[in-house]
Amino acid sequence: MFHQATFCAPGFFLPREHSQATLITLSIIHQAQQRDVCSQRKLFDAYGKVLHRTARRYLSDKGKVEDSVSNAIFIMLEKMGRCEFESVGTFESWIKRIVVNECLAIIKRGKPFKMLEELEVESYQLDEIIIDNLTAESIMEVIAGLPVGYRTVFNLYEIEGYSHSEISDMLGISLGTSKSQLSKAKVMLQKRIIDLDPSYEKRRLVL
Repeated sequence: MFHQATFCAPGFFLPREHSQATLITLSIIHQAQQRDVCSQRKLFDAYGKVLHRTARRYLSDKGKVEDSVSNAIFIMLEKMGRCEFESVGTFESWIKRIVVNECLAIIKRGKPFKMLEELEVESYQLDEIIIDNLTAESIMEVIAGLPVGYRTVFNLYEIEGYSHSEISDMLGISLGTSKSQLSKAKVMLQKRIIDLDPSYEKRRLVL
């Protein structure tokens, strides 16, 4: 049973990613900006797994995951000296945005969205769900198993917090396509979670 969850969609709770970077301070970040090797290593050790988990939510191919993370770390080290970070949180958001952008660049080269516009998802009605026995890793695996278009829009909207307008611009798709991909992603995601354990369908959460 996971301890914290982020409300993600009606009837669906997504486990919050626990950062391994609790020992990182703003001072370490500033030292890394001055190309202090020891501080840069601390950042790599602290955020490497975070970036890897983020990339895995978007990319199913392990090689592409590694490429996106490696590119993100390279960009981080090259550009962080020209940035101003007022808090550790600002820095964390910045590096996660870099790896997300690297993942999107890989995804867009595959041109998945035109294909998925015609993909129909079975209408599926279910009660509100509380996922109280699945691990965070299990939830991430279910998300990773969604079709690439659904997965990408779901991640950007529900986890990263982008609007449909922003997603439309980022992916080069219409506003309607973004909304449709998200809606179908939620239906498919909930159905796959129930497939893991049919008893979830019997549990109800009153809003």
